Order: sequence, then structure tokens, then C-alpha cells
Amino acid sequence: MDDSAFLGSVVDTLASLPGVQAVALGGSRAEGTHTGSSDWDLGLYYRGRFDPEDLRNVGWPGEVSDIGGWGGGVFNGGAWLTIEGRRVDVHYRDLVSVEHEMSEAEHGRFRVEPLLFHLAGIPSYLVVGELSVNRVLHGELPRPIYPDRLRVAASEAWWASASHLFNYAGNAHARAGRFALCLGLTAQAAAHAAHAVLAARGQWPSNEKTLLTRAGIASIDGIFNSTGPAPGALVRTVQATRSLCAAALEAARTA
Repeated sequence: MDDSAFLGSVVDTLASLPGVQAVALGGSRAEGTHTGSSDWDLGLYYRGRFDPEDLRNVGWPGEVSDIGGWGGGVFNGGAWLTIEGRRVDVHYRDLVSVEHEMSEAEHGRFRVEPLLFHLAGIPSYLVVGELSVNRVLHGELPRPIYPDRLRVAASEAWWASASHLFNYAGNAHARAGRFALCLGLTAQAAAHAAHAVLAARGQWPSNEKTLLTRAGIASIDGIFNSTGPAPGALVRTVQATRSLCAAALEAARTA
């Protein structure tokens, strides 16, 4: 089965599940940056009621979470499946929640939620940003633009948290020679700073895989590679990383 027929078959099945209003292709395949081995990311948008048991009953091999099974919040669950030899990730999206976050983003309001595999967590407006790049394959979904209020508020909030993290990494860990903790916290600070850069540009984030690259600060890898365990070296690493992030943010704000 070729990719087009495969995708059409999967979408038809998902769209037939009770409560599903729309299905959208996301991730690298929606953005055209995928490779032949890339996963297929599908957003399953429902309103009112969706029972994951209906998805389990389709019989596709894999793991299907309950609602809230991925920690709750805007990323409220999904499935990791293998269909026709292809890896397919299904993400539950509650339209009531998505519409609420759209309204919050318009007013410059958001929150940061913890999510496995994400250093910075995720901003609640991430599900709004998905709509701007996802390719709708069934139903109808809005395509929001980046709100001006969010551009200012998110940039300021993310940089404030990055600054606190940089300060603690330098003062509490670097000077004490705590190598792992210092670099871990500095990496987390850089992830927060990258969110600040994207917000200042008015660009929606996706996951963290390409976050530093998109923000123009991927050269942090070189800074980390050249550091040593001595306190002085760690202090310089924190300072160099912070300076790189601050320069990227300033460029984004003045562009």
C-alpha cells in the first residue's frame, strides 16, 4: 500500500470513531521535512466525548492511553501504533480545550505544563500552534495567526525563567563543580530561552527536537563539548550559553 492510500485508510478509520470531529496530519510530514522513516503524527480532534476503547477495538498493534494518560493538560493522551509496518502516533485533542487555549493566547495568557522528554515542558499554546502547520485531512479546523499580545508576554515570561535558571546553574552548581547538575540546568535554561526567541519572532513551537536549531542557538552543543569539570570552566560555560541566548533574543526582538 502506498503512502497516500495508507494515510487515507487510517484517516477514514479514525474519523469514523464516535466523537471525532476532525483528523489532521502533523509533525515533519505536515511540514515537508520528513524522511522515509519518519513517524506519522495524526491529531484526533474530538468534542464532548471520546472513548479510547473505541480506538483499541480497531485492533491496531500498539499502546493506546486513556484520556489524561500522558499527564493531563493540553496533551491529554494518545496512542503509539504500528499500522501496515508504519509507526503512527495519534494525539488526542479536545476541541473545547483547544478553543480555550486559542482565546487565552489571544489575550497573551499561557501556562507551562510538564511533559516527558521535554526539558522546558510545553506551553499551553502549543496546541494552538499545531493548527497553523497541521494539514487537515478530515473535518474543519481553524488556522490561527500568532497573537501580538502573546508575542510580548511569552517572550518576557520565557526569558525571565531562563534567567533564573542560568543564575542558579552558575551560582549554585558551577561554582561548586557540580558538573552534571550545572550542565543539565544550563540546557534547561537554553530551552526556555529558545521558547523566548520563537515567541519574540511570532513563531509557534513544536516539540523540542529542533527547538534550539529553530531559535538559532544550536551552537550551544559546541560550548558544552568544550567545557571541563573545573568550577571556572563551568562558570564560563554558563556565561557563554547565556550570552548566546541573549544575543539571539535581542536579534529576534529588533528584527
